[in-house]
Amino acid sequence: MEQEFNFNDELSGKIALVTGGTKGTGRAIAERLLYAGATVIITARNEPLQDNGKLHFIPADLSTSSGTIKVVGEILQQFGRLDILVNNMGSSETKGGGFAVLSDEDWEKTFYTNLLAPVRLDRGFLPQMIARGNGVIVHIASIQARLPLYDATLPYAAAKAGLVNYSKSLSNEVSPKGIRVLTVSPGWIKTDGATGMMDEIAKRTGISVDEAVQQVMESLGVFLMADRQNLRKWPNWSVF
Repeated sequence: MEQEFNFNDELSGKIALVTGGTKGTGRAIAERLLYAGATVIITARNEPLQDNGKLHFIPADLSTSSGTIKVVGEILQQFGRLDILVNNMGSSETKGGGFAVLSDEDWEKTFYTNLLAPVRLDRGFLPQMIARGNGVIVHIASIQARLPLYDATLPYAAAKAGLVNYSKSLSNEVSPKGIRVLTVSPGWIKTDGATGMMDEIAKRTGISVDEAVQQVMESLGVFLMADRQNLRKWPNWSVF
């Protein structure tokens, strides 16, 4: 008879950080780690709407260098180490309309949030992980790294593609030193942020919200068996 594994204690004694952990996917990740026995720190610009009294919150803007320095410093000072880093924070706040409407500021802001923030946090926490020969870094990328919505979230998709490539390179470098670097590329998750994006697409294109959702789902490769001309030029699809 197989022995049942107790997931409640799988991370007992571990110190974990989840960026963007106050709501949506990040909050769900944080609560799952907490349930598994870890001490969990969450960080975001704004305080969580609901405080369960068990998550440690550090307010910070991780799109800035000073924000990442603050988070790294406070965690190492208070807890002495970090075992698990989940780089979940990410957002797309640029306007739609394709490449021509995007300014340098649009690109820079998106890259600071979605690519540079994880790079800076990794750089801050990796030395102590390497010194101990143990640690886990998880990068939450996106299906858009492979299937971009070019007319709606082009900078975000490009930043996430960069994150995937960076993650692979980092893994090759630090895995021999005992550090696991993992990348998760989820598809569309119905969070408040995703719902807001659907509202914006619907408003901008003059369609209903349901039609906007349908449009995005098709763009992300849900209906690959449909008999449509525009699918024939894509022999290879990646659906995460």
